[in-house]
Amino acid sequence: MLRNIEELEKYDIQASDGSIGHARDFFFDDESWVVRYLVVETGSWLTDRKVLISPISIGHVEAGRKVVTVLLTREQVKNSPDIDTDMPVSRQHEVRYLNYYGYPYYWGGGGLWGEGAFPSLMLSDIDSREGEAAYEQQQIKLSEPERERERELCDDRANRGHVPHKGEQASPRHDDPHLRSCRSVVGHEIQATDGLIGHVTGFVVDEDTWAIRYLIVETSHWWSGHKVLIVPDWISSVNWFESTVTVALSRAAVKDSPHFESTAELDREQEVGLYKHYDRSGYWTNQL
Repeated sequence: MLRNIEELEKYDIQASDGSIGHARDFFFDDESWVVRYLVVETGSWLTDRKVLISPISIGHVEAGRKVVTVLLTREQVKNSPDIDTDMPVSRQHEVRYLNYYGYPYYWGGGGLWGEGAFPSLMLSDIDSREGEAAYEQQQIKLSEPERERERELCDDRANRGHVPHKGEQASPRHDDPHLRSCRSVVGHEIQATDGLIGHVTGFVVDEDTWAIRYLIVETSHWWSGHKVLIVPDWISSVNWFESTVTVALSRAAVKDSPHFESTAELDREQEVGLYKHYDRSGYWTNQL
């Protein structure tokens, strides 16, 4: 099922023993365009702390009740690693987070999540203590320069900043360069091969794989009143510091493409029509 990320922000994140809070942002991997973490604002029960929730933890997304259920307890969330979600999240932070929950690392392998396409398949019986031991073994195998690099990722917080908006001075990056905030990418300009198309207004995510299937693009500055969908695979380059995304499409092709109305009306038939318009193969033809 496809979901508009903006709509998911209205959903209640429910642990097995009560509400955790609401998602306020989503961190995605800009190499694979997959949401790796929900940034959840916990509210008063946890002194307004923000926590990360991995899609590996998610059980169901219930549109009718506007609820995302997670296979966790509030106590587990409360004791999870304290990560500054207003800063970029380093790979070392990710390792500690995944080890705490006993989850395998999603990076590596040929799929979106390890060797496969679905985060739920990564669940394992490894407990957090075994995870910490695995992390220590990983540290032993690192060379001294690599260990120093990992220390920099945590210690040099002053030099780490969010993804800058257009016109904003960029800070030196000492974090994992592939995790991006969905909120910070909203507003990025979309450039076709022959000129400006519009700007990003949102994202459509696949709730089974948590892959970002489409960028929602508003074309109001060029083609008034229309929204279109752009597939991440059609992106030829991204300049994160200039807030510009370039796609290997012409303006004419985009103008003639199917209009996007709402995620509720976006079904497989419409997806087929979109891919057929651009003479591309659909992602569902090679999904694991």
